[in-house]
Amino acid sequence: MSYQPFSLYKAGADEEKAENARLSAFVGAIAIGDLVKSTLGPKGMDKILQGNDRKEMQVTNDGATILKSIGIDNPAAKILVDISKVQDDEVGDGTTSVTVLACELLREAEDLISQKIHPQTIISGFRKATVAARKALEESAIDNSQDLTSFRSDLLNIARTTLSSKILTQYKDLYANLAVDAVLRLKGSGNLDAIQVIKKLGGSLSDSYLDEGFLLDKKIGLNQPKRIEKAKILIANTPMDTDKIKVFGSRVKVDSVSKVAELELAEKEKMKEKVEKIIKHGANVFINRQLIYNYPEQLFADAGMMAIEHADFEGVERLALVLGGEIVSTFDCPDKVRLGQCELIEEVMIGEDSLLKFSGVALGEACTIVLRGATQQILDEAERSLHDALCVLTRTVREPRIVFGGGCSEMLMANAVSVLAAQTPGKEAIAMESFAKALRQLPTYIADNAGYDSSELVSQLRAHHASGENTYGLNMLEGKCDDVKVMGITESFHLKRQVLLSASEAAEMILRVDDIIRAAPRRRAADMRHH
Repeated sequence: MSYQPFSLYKAGADEEKAENARLSAFVGAIAIGDLVKSTLGPKGMDKILQGNDRKEMQVTNDGATILKSIGIDNPAAKILVDISKVQDDEVGDGTTSVTVLACELLREAEDLISQKIHPQTIISGFRKATVAARKALEESAIDNSQDLTSFRSDLLNIARTTLSSKILTQYKDLYANLAVDAVLRLKGSGNLDAIQVIKKLGGSLSDSYLDEGFLLDKKIGLNQPKRIEKAKILIANTPMDTDKIKVFGSRVKVDSVSKVAELELAEKEKMKEKVEKIIKHGANVFINRQLIYNYPEQLFADAGMMAIEHADFEGVERLALVLGGEIVSTFDCPDKVRLGQCELIEEVMIGEDSLLKFSGVALGEACTIVLRGATQQILDEAERSLHDALCVLTRTVREPRIVFGGGCSEMLMANAVSVLAAQTPGKEAIAMESFAKALRQLPTYIADNAGYDSSELVSQLRAHHASGENTYGLNMLEGKCDDVKVMGITESFHLKRQVLLSASEAAEMILRVDDIIRAAPRRRAADMRHH
């Protein structure tokens, strides 16, 4: 009896088994880590991302931004991209660290598998190592939230540490103060929508500042008041063009030009009624998400109202939040509409542009950070860097524990794992030692990216920690090991914990893979042109 070879899958489907599947997963994931590891640390390099049309261009060293922008076909590489996105959403910073740590764990696992150690044994060792590392991290964490002066100092140090690897590193003291002042205004609510960031070309990065209240990058209508005190604001999302007949494809036949004039008059009357309904709400400022045409703008001017058109959706949403109002679309029930309020609306100049400033808003937490810079790319990267700092600081306000940076926490965790590995019998101990080696690779890359001798520095750092000096880390300004507690290099405990857990879980998931099945590509049906 003979068996004919057959394929289980559709034509075009593909399968990789056992060693090939594992090798494919490792190669893809390690390639992703190698791509972003040069951006790690205070001396990390930037990357230029160019779009298909060659006009779009970004200059960044943010791991999540880089990985989001590149097209990836390898499934294991996509897992690393996803953990970077989760780190960005969950904490805001550490996106490069989590990718590089996962990559190093897989690099170590690849060596262990080549020594014929089973993946499940490696996973078991990694799990025990993760528990030991997490415990060591928690024991080293410090909480100064009861002392407001020390806590503010901690927040400033965290902001400086976060910004030191970004484009804003030259002005990290200025931006750290901006970020901490903005976050402390939130009074623990953590609502970043109350902090608006406006980018304005011109000047330099050192000209940026924090403005209390809310700034809107829009113009006031013609012949309308330019300054209003004790403002009552109606925020709307409604069409204010001349109301056309809203039936698709409708046609109106007339037998004389006078009938066209009658139609136009009817449209004007309809718009006039709508404006009168808006005025009856008792507001003296009307802000609309959509356009306001000339005729209603003139009616608002006659009534002495300030009308602002085309405030984009994000602007309208944020305005409703900070002014304490609500967005309305119909105007038949004035008594049921909640108007926004503020003490003063006036025009202010930033560079050569005029903006509207809302002072004394209902939500006292609201503020605006105005970024200045020479080019659009610098402004975009500055905004990304500042956003990372704001996210980390809001997380730290909720989870106030801090740990030390500069490779100190990684070395601390690695030593704790090594101690446990020495006490663990069996092959799991080898996997745990590999986990510790992967953790030590992070300070190695930080030193490499700064152009220093990483072997010498990491050996010194390891010796300091072995002798009980657990607050020592890398000083990348002078290229030596130093006491990071004295230097003020601190990071959020939540950030470090998330990096550790996400990287180990991603590595474990990829290690479990022994088969990759790719679906057959979908065939396009021929169209009428036989393409």
